[in-house]
Amino acid sequence: MDEAEIKVAFVSNLNGTTLTEVSLGCFLAPLCFISRGLFILMFHLNKGVLPLSSSAHLLLDFALLITPLVLSCTILSDILHWVIIVITVADVCAISLLYSNKNKRPASYRSLIDSFEHSHVESKVVPFVTAFRVLVNVKTAISILAVDFSVFPRRYAKTETYGTGVMDFGVGAYVMANAMVCPEARGKKVQGSKLSHLAKQLFSVWPLVVLGFVRLASVKSSGYHEHVTEYGLHWNFFFTLAIVRVVASAILAMFPINISWLLSLLISGAYQVVLETTDLKRFLTQNAERSSFVQANKEGIFSVVGYVAVYMAGVQVGVYLMQTRTLVKDWIRVLWKLLLGSFGLWVALHACQTHIEPVSRRMANLPFCLWTIAQSLFFLSCLGLADIALLFAKVVSNFSAVSASWNPRRHSETEQKIRSKLDALCLIQSVSRNQLLFFLLANVMTGLTNILVDTLKSNDFFAVCVLLSYMFINSLIIFILHVNNITIKFW
Repeated sequence: MDEAEIKVAFVSNLNGTTLTEVSLGCFLAPLCFISRGLFILMFHLNKGVLPLSSSAHLLLDFALLITPLVLSCTILSDILHWVIIVITVADVCAISLLYSNKNKRPASYRSLIDSFEHSHVESKVVPFVTAFRVLVNVKTAISILAVDFSVFPRRYAKTETYGTGVMDFGVGAYVMANAMVCPEARGKKVQGSKLSHLAKQLFSVWPLVVLGFVRLASVKSSGYHEHVTEYGLHWNFFFTLAIVRVVASAILAMFPINISWLLSLLISGAYQVVLETTDLKRFLTQNAERSSFVQANKEGIFSVVGYVAVYMAGVQVGVYLMQTRTLVKDWIRVLWKLLLGSFGLWVALHACQTHIEPVSRRMANLPFCLWTIAQSLFFLSCLGLADIALLFAKVVSNFSAVSASWNPRRHSETEQKIRSKLDALCLIQSVSRNQLLFFLLANVMTGLTNILVDTLKSNDFFAVCVLLSYMFINSLIIFILHVNNITIKFW
């Protein structure tokens, strides 16, 4: 076999990991998010001057947010539970220290909690939704290169036909992340006729279509290795994103947005019925001849149905989260409902896997949709709880200027100025500003790295160094654009 065939074999015929291990990974990013905020609070309380230099803030965010995610899916993957425990203990100790410094009398704890629950929060957006979108993007960027190195556990990679790999969840979560902030979820009204609205949506996805064709041309011309059973011979994820967006917009133009959850269930359920009652499942899972366009790209074409269902569910979640709420207790209630929804979907997933079939990212079947939505709600809940914990730390420390998180309603003008400066030097805000560019940059850098580095023969230490360098370059470019207030959007 030549080098390309060896690399394809390296990422093929995999069965994934357990649902529990994928869920365990959802704790790490929120804990890192808290750690970053607590570090800034502790630094300020110890008479540190904020903001730091732009390079110092970039290094701080990279060290506390990106580096742990790289290490968790490489050299620390087998002891991930211990990593999570250690960071949790450290964060709890830091919050306890902040509380004890403010409150010398234990009797004040109950009144402080009650006051905190009834306090007001201020934010133009929902911070943990932004964090969700950014961290899904970051994890995707890490995984698409890390999977080509042997240090990346094979159980985390995309599965062949059935199974739950970490990268399988990443694909579905990326669709969910886009859906939660789509114009419909944010309450934007359809301007003009429905036909003209659909035409606008068709036009709006042209960058994705162009990127899809650019990726197709570059892969075919360079001889870059292709995992055909992932999307097909000519298909790629950019095409999937474009078609899902257009189809979902057409559906939402015809039906009320508040029944998006029902449409999601009907689409995924009907698709599963077709898989069970026709030859479609056998057609999708058999590695037969790929002579026609449909045969050549069957995985990409038919999985669009499942991703549309995931997208519709994401729209419903977005509609719910974008409602105006000002009290902390209201957001705690929201997180509780997200957790309940996640639990209900886990139960439904267990029933489907027991009586129908396992999760299949390749087909994007009903169990895949249920798993993706359940896991996304759980990850959202973890990020929301992290934001609440950080908000509590802000309240007890009397300092609110931590970027990418909620602000207490009452804060000084000086803190507001510091917060604005920190927002301008925040890596989370940097990626949030240019998310599609970051994703594109990660894809380009992945291709270049595979050309320059023999990933299969790299030892673990070298692989981690390459991954950290790759993520730092991606982060640096996107950070420079943000610091200079540049948004790359030409559509």
